[in-house]
Amino acid sequence: MTGRDRVVHLLRQLERAAITDYSNPYSSDLSGVQKEESRGEAKVFMWEKGSKETRESPGKLGVAQSESGQIGKLSATCDTDSDPEIVIKRNTTLDLADTLPFEPYNMSSPVHNEPEDLNSARGLSLSSDLPQTIVLDNDHDYASPSGCHDVKSSCYRTYTDLFGPIIIDDDDEDEVPIPDKTHDMASEEFEPTSVQAAEVIANLALAIDHKKVSRFNISRSDVWDGAVRGFRRSTYSESSDIFVKFTDDAGSFEEGLDTGGPKREFLTLLMTHLRNRPIFDGPPERRYLVYNSTAVREDEYFLAGKMIVVSIIHGGPAPHFLSKDLVNHLLGKTTFNATVEDVTDEELRKALRQVQEAESDESLQDVILQYSTMFQTAGCLRRTKVHERHMLIEDYLRWYILGRNQIAIQRFKEGLASLQFLTALQQHSGVLAPILCHSSKALTASEMESLFRPDRSPRGSNRWQKENQTIGFWADFLLDCEEKVAAVSLEDVLMFASGLAALPPAGMTPSPSIEFLIDSPFPMACTCTNTLKLPLLDTYRVFKTNMEFGIQNAPGFGCF
Repeated sequence: MTGRDRVVHLLRQLERAAITDYSNPYSSDLSGVQKEESRGEAKVFMWEKGSKETRESPGKLGVAQSESGQIGKLSATCDTDSDPEIVIKRNTTLDLADTLPFEPYNMSSPVHNEPEDLNSARGLSLSSDLPQTIVLDNDHDYASPSGCHDVKSSCYRTYTDLFGPIIIDDDDEDEVPIPDKTHDMASEEFEPTSVQAAEVIANLALAIDHKKVSRFNISRSDVWDGAVRGFRRSTYSESSDIFVKFTDDAGSFEEGLDTGGPKREFLTLLMTHLRNRPIFDGPPERRYLVYNSTAVREDEYFLAGKMIVVSIIHGGPAPHFLSKDLVNHLLGKTTFNATVEDVTDEELRKALRQVQEAESDESLQDVILQYSTMFQTAGCLRRTKVHERHMLIEDYLRWYILGRNQIAIQRFKEGLASLQFLTALQQHSGVLAPILCHSSKALTASEMESLFRPDRSPRGSNRWQKENQTIGFWADFLLDCEEKVAAVSLEDVLMFASGLAALPPAGMTPSPSIEFLIDSPFPMACTCTNTLKLPLLDTYRVFKTNMEFGIQNAPGFGCF
């Protein structure tokens, strides 16, 4: 082995020894460390730090380091010309703050990967003169422990960033977004939204299979009985279209095919009867569910919820009579605004009014003790001061309207889940919740006039002139109905023409229209097409009288 080859081989051994030793982060010096590798006659020694420069024998290679940690050179004396001297140049201090091993550039492992060109290796210089001196320069970070710790790698920087604490300065606190968890959705009223109720209902109506029908045979004298039979029939499905046949007083079926009109009239009558069922209590415009053992046994609460859904989605009217407190409870909201007037029981209402009228703590306590059984049943019997009496009343009303009726409310809620209506109600409460509750907005003459579009004769014809006069009569008749100076109301007129007493949330389909009659002095209607037929008469007095008579006495749904 030539001297040059031996130097290369020893360099590799020295590199392994240096990296193995310096990769230990817990040792800052070389004290007491000695490593020896043998290849033929050559040996590598690493003496203790600060020891004197020493060489054992010819043919053996030694490595020495100065006391100050700078480059230290051994004496140039050598028994053989082929034995080179190796000098290590180290940095002054060893930074052991970082403990991850550093891998030199383009080396997957410093032990196994070696420079391709030793002459141009980083930090290595090879002299051609003998004795040869090899300089290992740590300034080039050649497997140097000091270099690997002084310069942090991006990999290690990423590693420390993962486990480092997150520090937020006080000055930046305002810039850090903090979620508002105190926001109570339940305290909100029905939020307005850009989505219209008709759009939501139209999407729900896509589930209806118009190729299948569920039949209802209804008598106007007992709408509820016929409706219950139809809804409980084994072949009934809320996703099927509804086919309704009404019976007259003689018990025979009315002639005509249901293409929408009879269905809308049936659903209108059904919502009117549902409002007065014993499963509801409270004022007519804000009804809430009340527990009834017979209704529970017959599962009437579930049936009532399903009826409401079917009416809304199948083009009928909305109930418009449920209490806002009940609807909020169905939506999971805690908003509660019931008053003593919502209690229909006279004795209970009297007791609550006495609590409201108590003027001192002593008189209030006497009232509470007088009706202790009532408050104890509700779980709110407690010593109460005058300024706290409103809380006592609210707690009792919440139990009276909601708490004691949970079984009924839950079953009613399950009925509302038909055709995914409950899900839509929760997602679009701003537009669907109001149609369940009472609305103070009444139908107006202007709305009715714009709702019905006249089908006119050709302009300039004699009939066109007569129709113009009748349209004026029609507008005045609507105003009389709105001002309550007519024998019928606007709701009666709408019911006569379309089978609906109120505008449905799904919208009027098809669009209502007006036609004109020359062969009848009384009005007629086709509720299936929402068509109102007005008589062509000479005076408004006759027109109004005949309209009132025809609407009040029309059998069925507008047929004369």
